[in-house]
This record gives sequence, C-alpha cells and structure tokens, in this order.
Amino acid sequence: MLISEVIDKIVASSGDVMMGEKIDPATTRDIVIHGSTGKECTGIVTTCFASVDVIREAARRGANLIVSHESIFWNHMHNEPLADWPTFKEKAALLDEYGITVWRYHDHIHAGIPVGPDGALRDGIFYGLAVELGWEDYLVPDQLSCMDYVIPATPVREVAEHVVRCAGVTGCRIIGDADAPVSRIRVPYHLFGNEDLPAIRALEFDGIDCYIAMECVDFTASEYVRDASQLGHPRAIVNLGHFNGEEPGMKFIVGWLTDLFEGALPVSFVQSGDVFTFVTLPSE
Repeated sequence: MLISEVIDKIVASSGDVMMGEKIDPATTRDIVIHGSTGKECTGIVTTCFASVDVIREAARRGANLIVSHESIFWNHMHNEPLADWPTFKEKAALLDEYGITVWRYHDHIHAGIPVGPDGALRDGIFYGLAVELGWEDYLVPDQLSCMDYVIPATPVREVAEHVVRCAGVTGCRIIGDADAPVSRIRVPYHLFGNEDLPAIRALEFDGIDCYIAMECVDFTASEYVRDASQLGHPRAIVNLGHFNGEEPGMKFIVGWLTDLFEGALPVSFVQSGDVFTFVTLPSE
C-alpha cells in the first residue's frame, strides 16, 4: 500500500468536524510535512512529536511513515519558511537519509475516531488519555471531546502521581492545595494567559475542582487557583505539559490503525518523551 493510500484511509476513517467547523483540506494542519507519499509503506510509527530520537527509532524499526500529532519543525501552522535554518537542514537530511515521510495527524484525530462497541466518534487524543489513566468509566457521557471526568474524591497529590505514572513522565507541577480532595476534573484547552477567563469561570461557577492542564502560564488561572485554595476552596491545577498530555492518544491509536489496515502494516508507538528535566531540592 502506498503511503498516500495509508494517509487517505486514515483521513476517511476519521471525523471531519473539529470544534464545530468542518475541516478544510486547504487549511488543515494534517499535511505531509516531509518526504514522498508515492512509495510503498513499510510500517507506521505514531508519536506526539517526531523528534530526532523518534526518527532514529522509526528507522531502526523499519518504518518509513511517521504519523506525528504535532509539527516537526517548531511551527504549529506551517506558515514560516525555515529551509535556510541549519537545524532544519540537519533534521530534514536525517529524514532523507532514512527515507522517512512524516505526516501530521492533528485536526482529524481531534475530530474523532470510532471507539467502543458502538463505533461512536471520540476525540482520539483525549479518549486515549482516558484509557491510559484507566478513567473511561469516569468520563462525562456523550462528550466527543472526552475532557471531563467525575472521579471518587481524591487528594490532588494522588491524582498527580497517578497521572505522572500513567503518562510515563518524570513529574508535573501542582498549583493549589496538593492535599485538597477533588472529584470534578477537566482537561482544559491551553491556558495561555490572554483568554483564560472562561476557564477560570468554570472553576468558580461550574463545579470544576481540578484541571489537568497542558500549557499553563504563571498568571490568570494559576493566580486564581492559588487565591481560591488559600481561601479554603478545593481548587487545583495539575500541570502535566502539552505533549505529555496528548501523547497517550497517539499511543492509543496503534490498536485502531492495526485494525484499520487489518494487520497488513506494522504499527507501533514511540514516545517522544518528557521535554522537562525537573530539579528539586529536599525540604529542610
């Protein structure tokens, strides 16, 4: 099967409406970032970010198609010319050396893949996180996004430890009271600091106790959570990191892709890994 046929089949089997809008082929982020699609596919590696180490591991496994959730050239919308950058050239040359094609699978996986016995569309990234956490039964029903949970009341610290362990990363940050019991948990969209009032409002008025956050700047939502927790309200943010939070979804789709291609193509997951190295000091 040609790489182009592999890509077409994945897209055709995924949803085509993301955040209420139909995905436009002319503007989608789901593009071939590097390499040729007119050759036979020897295997697929899924990952959140096709780093240099992921590329080398894909080559070792004999795969010539990397399905990466994020852009591989540090440019989310693919709208900046980087071809003259030395690091761009080195990474592109490495892909060429191994004959690897990289296709980004971002919009359509968030638009949904069929999961469960009824084949309902669910956001493949965040459903995959729920599976990795073992929290499928705690998901709020009838949500495409799979970003809301109701769990038994659990101290934030234990939630954080569970999330870190399941995500296979080295740690995370906790904002708020680490000992506060929480049960209404949400994975929010990015807390960038400039448009965070809706996310804060959900903590204040909608009964959300805790966010498992990707990006989370040190103002707006973080400031609110610190004040609310110091006033005695159980509010917290478990700041896991963007790729750490989305990578379980790319692991989850290995089984789906294996079934989709009826076992004819080897499919495996390579974790791009925690971008953070934590330095902590012992408490005195």
